[in-house]
Amino acid sequence: MSIPTAPAIVCSALSFAWPDGTPVCTDLDLSIGGGRTGLVGVNGAGKSTLLKLIAGELRPTAGTIGLAGDLGYLPQHLPLDADRRVDDVLGIADTRAALHAIEAGDADVRHFDTIGDDWDVEERARAQLDRLGLPHVDLDRTVGTLSGGESVLLGLAALLLRRPEILLLDEPTNNLDASARERLYDAVSRYPGVLVAVSHDRVLLDLVDRIVELLPDRARTHSGNLSSYLDILEQERETAERLVRVAQTDVRKQKRELAEAQIRLARRQRTGRKAQLEGGLPKIVAGNLKRGAEVSAGKLRGTHEGRLDDAKSRLSEARDAVREDKEIRIELPETEVPAGRTVLTVEGLNTADALYGPHGVDLIVRGPERIALVGDNGSGKTTLLRLLTGAEQPAEGTVRINVEGVRHLPQRLDILDDDATVLANVRRFAPEATDAELRGRLARFLFRGNRPEQRVGTLSGGERFRAVLAALLSADPPPHLLILDEPTNNLDLASVRQLEQALNAYRGALVVVSHDRPFLDGIGITRELTLRRGEGFAVPAPQGDAETAEDAPVE
Repeated sequence: MSIPTAPAIVCSALSFAWPDGTPVCTDLDLSIGGGRTGLVGVNGAGKSTLLKLIAGELRPTAGTIGLAGDLGYLPQHLPLDADRRVDDVLGIADTRAALHAIEAGDADVRHFDTIGDDWDVEERARAQLDRLGLPHVDLDRTVGTLSGGESVLLGLAALLLRRPEILLLDEPTNNLDASARERLYDAVSRYPGVLVAVSHDRVLLDLVDRIVELLPDRARTHSGNLSSYLDILEQERETAERLVRVAQTDVRKQKRELAEAQIRLARRQRTGRKAQLEGGLPKIVAGNLKRGAEVSAGKLRGTHEGRLDDAKSRLSEARDAVREDKEIRIELPETEVPAGRTVLTVEGLNTADALYGPHGVDLIVRGPERIALVGDNGSGKTTLLRLLTGAEQPAEGTVRINVEGVRHLPQRLDILDDDATVLANVRRFAPEATDAELRGRLARFLFRGNRPEQRVGTLSGGERFRAVLAALLSADPPPHLLILDEPTNNLDLASVRQLEQALNAYRGALVVVSHDRPFLDGIGITRELTLRRGEGFAVPAPQGDAETAEDAPVE
């Protein structure tokens, strides 16, 4: 398969709006050539919608989309019927059936027509599944028996077997364990055609040849991977902030000069009035001087006011140039847990099907530990979190939580009421706090002015995420144990940075399930525990003086 030298995807004056009139893109011009492209942008920028438009699943309101080649599309949520067989998803069911019929002695010409040149289709399918880490998946197996991660890899295998010239991937690493991600990275690196990936996965985005960022008014293209793009953004941010400081200085200077000019004019006017009152000037001369002074004053005032307006305009332009990837800056001393204090004790925890092996799971969490739970898809990570939080009852074993304020952030971010305002939602978690206190807390999470009055159902993905963080971390009692399940799934890069900022301010114990290695590094994980289906894990208690720390109060 050759890589097209001309642009493979061309969007011209592309516009799209939802049925209620909400615009997603307007007059978008974008060309994507050969190689690998990472498509990024804040939540709500329209990345997934753009892929659907290119794939033909949505029709543009205006404009055109041109494609130079066959296209394959892997959506974020793969709609697979649980009863479909693997060979059907791979698109080889009819060819296999024809092969098996011929092997059984049926020489009908239709079977030969169905096969064409694909006599090795089963071998190719098997090899593709093996390369993606699915050697155990039989071609006759049904989709309903696969995990979410295995289904994603199966969908990718189906596309790779087709060998499309253009491949669109929407958040392909979501729900994939570490080993599955490595196989997907390898597949992306080897793909010989045109590949466009929407992703927040920083490792994946460092494999691409260019980054396209969707902005409100345009698409911005950078030649290079994500790391180089972020370096450029940081340089631009520093330059823009320096220009803001220069413009602020100029505004202050123009205000000062305007004030000084007004003082001088006032002095002249007082001098003229005084001379007239003392009879030193004829009335007609005094009148001419007064009118001349007023004209002169008006010109001078107009000159300085014009300069001030120009300076303010330059300041506004400089501020507009500063990126809006605002930082969450908070301190959470009330969440602190003393070192050595036993927070969580788990003994022999297991499910009815002995998911964690014959001995179950044992775990002790002490002090402000930061524990990452990792493991292959299907090893029981999310189930373990549900057992820890009481959302699911164990068949065996015990869970003892020795602190107040346990908070759980599930994958779906569904802990808020869509019909209530941001302020009302946060009030549910801190009912004794005053409105002023709640608004102060929300301001730390970038909800300022009248934003706390916005209904949650109208928030963008990134805004909703910040509202969830505000509710959890501002709760009464303060959370001393925070349990997070794949918190970076579906977050844009700015939101991932904001999550890292918030968690770095958090001083309690943390248990997190994540496959996002840069994120785990960014929040300072102190222990990493690997779950294996049918084995669980057994870990010793952390080092420390357990006898003296056990009864330490939570401050």
